[in-house]
Amino acid sequence: MNNDLVPVTKIAVFRGRKIRKAIHKNEWWFVIEDVVSALTDSNDPKQYIQRMKQRDEELAKGWVQIVHTLGVQTEGGRQIMNCANTEGMFRIIQSIPSPKAEPFKRWLAQVGYERVKEIEDPELATKRTRALYKAKGYPDDWIEKRMRGIAIREELTDQWKRHGVEKDKEYEILTAEISKATFGITPSQYKKLKRLKRQNLRDHMTDLELIFSMLGEASTTQITKVEHPQGFGENKAVSRRGGNVVGIARRKLEQETGRKVVSRRNYLIQPQNKRLKDR
Repeated sequence: MNNDLVPVTKIAVFRGRKIRKAIHKNEWWFVIEDVVSALTDSNDPKQYIQRMKQRDEELAKGWVQIVHTLGVQTEGGRQIMNCANTEGMFRIIQSIPSPKAEPFKRWLAQVGYERVKEIEDPELATKRTRALYKAKGYPDDWIEKRMRGIAIREELTDQWKRHGVEKDKEYEILTAEISKATFGITPSQYKKLKRLKRQNLRDHMTDLELIFSMLGEASTTQITKVEHPQGFGENKAVSRRGGNVVGIARRKLEQETGRKVVSRRNYLIQPQNKRLKDR
């Protein structure tokens, strides 16, 4: 099995069950344990998979051809997990005797089709992301900030790639450097403050937190474009400087208002009419 790390893990939902997925070679790859759990209600999907491979010798023989190990975000951080693309998942599902299998196949085919269309027209992916946030109850002005933040983040990671940052762990460290300089805490500390586990931190930020996150990454991007740091070490120093530019502004705002920018509030625990709203 190939051991490839991917930068982003997203969540798909099938009948209320979360299926983690990641883009690898321009297609969606799904976490096999999540799929097995959704179709079987097994409390131990790993054990179920082992028994399934014992029952289906042909599946076991071809396992290394249809399964890749990819970096996936979990409650304990990013971990290497077995994933399969749409074609591979169809083969695995054949060995799962479940009445849920047929509707899942249709759902899987639809997700795969949507990904193909998004490759042809990236604007479709943006529209779908907006629609998902809207369906979850996020206000329009927050969605606009979140979408802009995604674009700024992508521009920053493109710059890192061009300047010699390659490893997934290095991306996490550089992001932590920006966050610590901007907010005074790392992303992991931030998630703990907001009582989050596997959720995306930025999906639970207030307006101001999103704005300062964007500024920290935009500042880092600008310095990188001007100075062209090479390798992890130089980019780490630039990331700290980019975050510090915004950290100064954040502290000045806190002095002027007497209120902290970093907040415990998050989308999970706020009432519908007060979610992510600064008071």
